[in-house]
Amino acid sequence: MKMPFTVPRQVWFALFGVALLLAFGWVALKSGPFAPIKVTLTRVAKGEVAPALFGIGTVEARRAYLIGPTAAGRVGRVLVDVGDTVRTGQLLAEMDPVDLDKRVASAAAAAQRGKSAVAAAEAQVRDARSRQALAASEARRYVDLGKKNFVSQSMVDSKLQQQQSGDAQLAAAESALASARQDLARLDADRAAAQQQRGNIRLLAPTDGVVTSRDAEPGSTVIAGQSVLKLQEPGSLWVTVRLDQGRSAGLRVGLPADIVLRSSPGRTLPGKVVRVEPISDSVTEERIAQVAFDSLPQGVSSNEMADVTLHLPVVTDALILPNAALRHRGAQAGVWLRADGRLRFAPVKTGAEGLDGKVQIVEGLKAGDEAVVYTERELRDDSRIKVVSSLTGTAK
Repeated sequence: MKMPFTVPRQVWFALFGVALLLAFGWVALKSGPFAPIKVTLTRVAKGEVAPALFGIGTVEARRAYLIGPTAAGRVGRVLVDVGDTVRTGQLLAEMDPVDLDKRVASAAAAAQRGKSAVAAAEAQVRDARSRQALAASEARRYVDLGKKNFVSQSMVDSKLQQQQSGDAQLAAAESALASARQDLARLDADRAAAQQQRGNIRLLAPTDGVVTSRDAEPGSTVIAGQSVLKLQEPGSLWVTVRLDQGRSAGLRVGLPADIVLRSSPGRTLPGKVVRVEPISDSVTEERIAQVAFDSLPQGVSSNEMADVTLHLPVVTDALILPNAALRHRGAQAGVWLRADGRLRFAPVKTGAEGLDGKVQIVEGLKAGDEAVVYTERELRDDSRIKVVSSLTGTAK
């Protein structure tokens, strides 16, 4: 009887290996590293770009005041608290006067004594002027009598000497009066200085505002210039916003702005740029601008964070692409174009960029060009691609 043909085990292993290699090759060509790279395409088209700048800001007061003494001392009393509304000239706090009241009284007494000294000097001047006039009259009369030989020459000389003595006494009295008046002016200045020092310990509100901080309590000792209270004008609130230097082109005063406070995320408040700081932050590489509210909202608080969008002029009739299509080779920006089934990297020059992802293409492309937007992997000039409508769960 003829035995059936039996396939050797080695042949089965060989056939299994070949099948495995074929399956591996098929997987590699379809979905592995040798498979075409899936991409999405878009066409370069004309449209408009609404460029905008975005930054994070902080609500701050344009005009804030630190209220404190001009000399070191102890706080006597504080009459207001945080949140109180105050008026211009209102007494907010007062320092302990210590011996200032006695100094003011002493300076006032010294000034009064100076006035008395001036009055006495004025009386002495009047007396000296009267004596000098009498001596001058007698001297003239005796000179006439001497010429007529009615009196001796010695008598005439005596009267002339009395006239000179009267002149000297009058000059001395006038000098004493001038000195007394100068002393009185000095004493008046000392009295005014003491009164000013007494007034300086009364801490008054420089303007209408709201108390934002109470930094010292009665009995505390503070130095000159140290804050006892902080005050701000509630109507002067604005937003200090920081913008990336690399994306701040076009920043200028007058740009319209949309302000969204963190406390009201669903509400957009209009505003505009009122100041651009001339000095940027070199550490964070940011530019700083101040944005004012068109109408100050109720309940806004200082130091609150805000999202600020600044709107630049709209660019019309421009070639536009999604900014996701931009790639970089070194410092050169460009896009991958598909033409005749092949890929080509095209350097481009970009212009305005909107927050909606649109970017203006100034040079390097024309309307109708097909550009790659998203890819599974990095592309090369010899890459094989497969165009799909969308990518899910893949890298850009």
